Amino acid sequence: MPYSVMLDAGHGGSDPGAVYNGRQEKDDALRLTLAVGEILQNNGIDVEYTRTTDVYESPYEKAMEANNAGVDFFVSIHRNSFPTDNQVMGIESLVYDLSGIKYEMAQNIDEQLEAVGFVDLGVKARPNLVVLKRTNMPSVLVEAGFINSDTDNQLFDDNFQDIAEAIARGILDTLSNIGAVREAYYRVQVGLYRNNMNANRLLEELLAQDFPAFIDNVGEYNRVLVGGYDNLNAAVAMEQRLRRAGYDTLIVS
Repeated sequence: MPYSVMLDAGHGGSDPGAVYNGRQEKDDALRLTLAVGEILQNNGIDVEYTRTTDVYESPYEKAMEANNAGVDFFVSIHRNSFPTDNQVMGIESLVYDLSGIKYEMAQNIDEQLEAVGFVDLGVKARPNLVVLKRTNMPSVLVEAGFINSDTDNQLFDDNFQDIAEAIARGILDTLSNIGAVREAYYRVQVGLYRNNMNANRLLEELLAQDFPAFIDNVGEYNRVLVGGYDNLNAAVAMEQRLRRAGYDTLIVS
């Protein structure tokens, strides 16, 4: 069974993202996302998209779309920005924390983009980004150069296909080095209900406390789950947080 990846073109519709001299992040992100998706599909990966046109969805809606699709990985593609024009250049990737297969994928993507000619600013942890903390699969956000850097924009325009190939190659290299992701992925179960209303009530309670919760309603029961972790220690840490908050929990894979 092939791996599945949901690609997210950052921003869209009424949200242009960063803007510089009339250039809009949402347009660069969409064009690059579609190019990356085509390469992945040509290499046997099942690809889904949060958007393929200029429409807006909130980051939360994008995360829930990925969760509902049950994909193996989520990759969000953006352009970066800095308060002062032409002061900072380079690429970086963001992950929930610096561990596991998502971290390896982010490093591989950055390494490939550096080979195209970008300065590599490294992989950084951003646990408060919605598309990284609300998704229940390994997730990476790629910043493909600064949109308010003339140097990065020239690299982006002159080497567009190479950049798409670099991001795709970083993803493919990671997938080629791992076993079955599904068997090594952990979540914390907080509730198990036949009644969907009860499951939704618990879900809203957890989300209000900033826990990355979601409902898995495949099968006879509605399971309220938190997180998605590719190492057991991270799942245990989340389980301990939930227990301290007063919840009965169970780690599931």
